[in-house]
Amino acid sequence: MRILFVGPSHPEAAWLFKALQESAHSLQPAQDLRDGVFLAAQEPFDAIVLMVLEVGLYSALLEFIAEFAAAGKGAAIVAVLGAATARDRTKVLRAGADACFCQPFSFIEMHERMQALQRIGVGRAGAGVSSSLSSVLNAVDGPSLDAATRELVFGGRRVGVTRREFLLLECLIRQVNAPVARDQLIRYAWPEKEDVDPSSVNLVVSRLRKKLLGDFPEVRIETVSRFGYQVSVDA
Repeated sequence: MRILFVGPSHPEAAWLFKALQESAHSLQPAQDLRDGVFLAAQEPFDAIVLMVLEVGLYSALLEFIAEFAAAGKGAAIVAVLGAATARDRTKVLRAGADACFCQPFSFIEMHERMQALQRIGVGRAGAGVSSSLSSVLNAVDGPSLDAATRELVFGGRRVGVTRREFLLLECLIRQVNAPVARDQLIRYAWPEKEDVDPSSVNLVVSRLRKKLLGDFPEVRIETVSRFGYQVSVDA
């Protein structure tokens, strides 16, 4: 899934960011709440994680949550606080957050809560996008991705993929049988890099094509001249 992560330069924030990355998610970082609101309006996100560790900044967070809700257009908003009371967490939820955690928190519990939010319809990244925060991302009667096992699933068959292949496929499967711009694929599958050599994209696509040819001949990654790629599925 595509996540906007707004958090400070702090070891706890770095740990959570890395944990989400290693769970096969595509993260867009932002250190400032104001910058985060701007980024939230630039592209669709499945979830927006707002990490505020200083008690003195909780009031500012409350003021920004409504702005994130408006800019995020349906993205699940998950707040992560430092030391906090039940009253602090209640204020955050009343301000519009979909979930609120405080230290110490369980990453597994947070991840499961994000999946639960998706199951009840929170956190869909834009109209018409077949995305999921649960362990499986589905396209209707088409291929899906199992984030728990990092596998492509289709017609009862499974094939394992690397983290980079998973992210690239996730971006493509959101728009089955429709072209996806190369720049969009790069932002999604290489979120940690500012400059990506086009040959790196070609290499990942080439590896995926070999896996699809052997296990999923009905599913193809086609090149769209001077634009990007698309996943096509035979009827």
